[in-house]
Amino acid sequence: MKKRTKILATIGPASDSQEMIEALMRAGVNVFRLNFSHGTHEYHYEVLQRIREAEKKSGLFVGVLQDISGPKIRVGHLEEPFELETNDIIEFVKEEIVGSKVGEGSYRTCINQPTILKQLKVGEFIYLYDGMIRTEVVEVLAESAKVKVRNNGVLTSKKGVNFPNTRLGIDVLTPKDRVDMLWGIENDVDFMAISFVQDAQDMINARKIINDNNGRVQLFAKIEKFDAIQNIDAILEASDGLMVARGDLGIEVPYYEVPNLQKMLIQKANLAAKPVITATQMLLSMTHSERATRAEISDIANAVMDGTDAVMLSEESAVGNHPALAVRTMYETIRETERAYAYHRSYEQKHNDVTNAIDEAAVRLAQDLHVDGMLSMTASGSSARKIAKYRPKCTIYAITHDDRVRQQLTRSWGIVPVFSVRDSSFGRTISDVMKKGLDENILDIKSTYILTAGDPVGECGSTNTIRLLRESEMEFFKNLGNSCL
Repeated sequence: MKKRTKILATIGPASDSQEMIEALMRAGVNVFRLNFSHGTHEYHYEVLQRIREAEKKSGLFVGVLQDISGPKIRVGHLEEPFELETNDIIEFVKEEIVGSKVGEGSYRTCINQPTILKQLKVGEFIYLYDGMIRTEVVEVLAESAKVKVRNNGVLTSKKGVNFPNTRLGIDVLTPKDRVDMLWGIENDVDFMAISFVQDAQDMINARKIINDNNGRVQLFAKIEKFDAIQNIDAILEASDGLMVARGDLGIEVPYYEVPNLQKMLIQKANLAAKPVITATQMLLSMTHSERATRAEISDIANAVMDGTDAVMLSEESAVGNHPALAVRTMYETIRETERAYAYHRSYEQKHNDVTNAIDEAAVRLAQDLHVDGMLSMTASGSSARKIAKYRPKCTIYAITHDDRVRQQLTRSWGIVPVFSVRDSSFGRTISDVMKKGLDENILDIKSTYILTAGDPVGECGSTNTIRLLRESEMEFFKNLGNSCL
């Protein structure tokens, strides 16, 4: 049984060689992540070329996700580490300074987004060093804000800062991000993940950059802020998919809320037939160890059972000692978990378009007839994703005339975008699919398949046909002469 849930792997120093990229693809990677919080354009271009070369050499194909770094808020440079104790005071000033100790239990420093300081209110919390140091705002002045330390800890230069109670209202696309997005458009990445999204307007702004530069990139909203949770419905509507970024999210909201929030986000994305990625520390121990913990295996299994489209590796594949082994561990965990998966899900909702109704009916028919696979002829990828929404147990084979659509389906649950065909008539398209599928042993002449398609071919939203393909029908289309098409 092949896995249905997809795997994303981050490329980094441990995995950026041609040989390792090919090994990761063979181990089960469906999408590679380029993390633009690190590395130069030149470095990422070299990696991208190696990925494309690996596709040619292996005969496999993968998607590429560009992770836009966003306005990560950090403390400035410190003269020396702050050895903080409970009830110490830190003053954050608007001007850029080198942080220092100014008295017994008193420190001064700055942050790289000083405009935030004027939005703080007494009683709000500020978390430092990925949440390890908790502080509370006790005074807001014209040029600074003072916080009281609530637990002991050591703060060093450039550590992250989180504001779990403060609506920042900043532009999540920095000047660097905008330049990085233009690079992604120019180099034909398939997806971009937008960091620290607060509301739908952030995604609308990102979409405008794509559209203004004639890009064909799908946008994923990274959900890692408390206000993104509050605005999730509008954000989802403005996005092509979601990423549950559990690292910062677990700092922005109480950590014990994250499992239920993960389930909620996945369910909402499933209902909208939009892909969702579950990320952060899924196999963190395998950064150094050859064996995952039982808790990590359960974490992956839980995300799969929740209905996530994909799970993601970060440090494990970027800087870890065992990138390919981490992917293989994730692959085997997914495959075993999917033996008990809740396939053929039914969502009680009114269908707002014909395609949705046809695709649900096709999945119900596939279940009743125990077919061996479903073939979805799709111009935009939407029809295949809507089939996947209902989680059929059989494989979904996507048929498209557009190579970009094929690449973009690499991160959607259960879809194998294996058929890239000429833009032609319905009959010729199915004939090409049967010839390739049967000749390359993708399809089995003794099996039964269901086809969903639109006629006329190639128009988005035109799905209007469900067709049963058995041995006789497959033989007919395979042998259909050119003169008859």
